[in-house]
Amino acid sequence: MTNANMTDVPDISVEWYRDIVDFADGTPQPVHWFATHFTEGAVLLLGVLLVVAAAAQLLGGDIRGRALALAAPMSVLLAYGGSEGLKDLVAEDRPCRSPADLVIVAAHCPPAGDWSFPSNHATIAGALAAATLLLHRRIGLVAAPLALLAALSRTFIGVHYPHDVAAGLLLGVLVGKLVTPIVARPVAEALRWRVRRAARPLTHPARR
Repeated sequence: MTNANMTDVPDISVEWYRDIVDFADGTPQPVHWFATHFTEGAVLLLGVLLVVAAAAQLLGGDIRGRALALAAPMSVLLAYGGSEGLKDLVAEDRPCRSPADLVIVAAHCPPAGDWSFPSNHATIAGALAAATLLLHRRIGLVAAPLALLAALSRTFIGVHYPHDVAAGLLLGVLVGKLVTPIVARPVAEALRWRVRRAARPLTHPARR
């Protein structure tokens, strides 16, 4: 499956995509409605979980925890930026734009030029889950399967190949897990400097 605007798509990914969308097409209409809304709502819910985990560190964590909480949103933004860059570089067309794969659960197929590889939703979901897991293990264990479902839902509704969501999820997890601690280091140093500065005794000018 190739055209002038896309790279070769692995045959196994095409086969899995067709199996998944055929199954999705056979599910009841309420499932279609739920899947269409879940694919957007899950990312929002992951964002809420990250905020809750970050708040726990900011209010009750040590300096490293607070630094990770402040760095986490930056890693999510970096993951998203990386996925956008890869989209423009690879320029893989959406499966739902192929005449052979027009059966989709989503209300519409994204327009031409909104490339498929990797999935932005899956990337953001992976980054949010990885960052949340770094901040709060119990909340992260809720976020991890939710991120996986959010990624899979992009193929279920027909707007991404399986390898798109797998690559996006992997990219997001790697950036969230590896970049967050790196960004947190200078943030932690800045927080320690503020603590040391606040602890210094006030000096008064000598009286004559």
